[in-house]
Amino acid sequence: MLSMLRAHGLDAGPTQRPLLAGLFASLPADIPAIAVLHAFGALDALAKAANVSTTLAAQAFVALMLVGGLLYGWLFRRAANDPRGGWLFGLSFGYLLWMLAATPLLQWVPEQPVMRGYPAMGLFLGLLAWGLTLGVAFPIIHRRFLLRLDEEPAQRSESTGPQAAADPHLKRSLSGR
Repeated sequence: MLSMLRAHGLDAGPTQRPLLAGLFASLPADIPAIAVLHAFGALDALAKAANVSTTLAAQAFVALMLVGGLLYGWLFRRAANDPRGGWLFGLSFGYLLWMLAATPLLQWVPEQPVMRGYPAMGLFLGLLAWGLTLGVAFPIIHRRFLLRLDEEPAQRSESTGPQAAADPHLKRSLSGR
């Protein structure tokens, strides 16, 4: 099954950069997520559990979500570029992060759960908001990182390729024959 998906275009080609797009798409996705975390008191609960300031907890969240954006680009690759279904991919990825990372690390690993009540619900809703925004922003940002095969890079030399074959100034002698 996986070989069929690879044959039909699941892997990103050399002109696509899903990891870079996922990294940059996670930055605008952090804004609504941090707003939800702050509104529900989840940032304060994280800061209190780690014994750091709320600002440092927010910065740690942004750093972890940058890694989440990389994982999103790596996992969904070309499928994440769908402008009609990207929101669904992002929303499901936000839920996946909450289920596989946030819940075990903050609720099951410590002796007492770090978050309960409103902060726990805020973390859940914050990760869903992050995933939804990431899924919407990814196709928009990904279009900016695509290389166009029909455009020539500025640093390309005209001494090779089809342009060189038609240029009479670059005529080569056939002295070897």
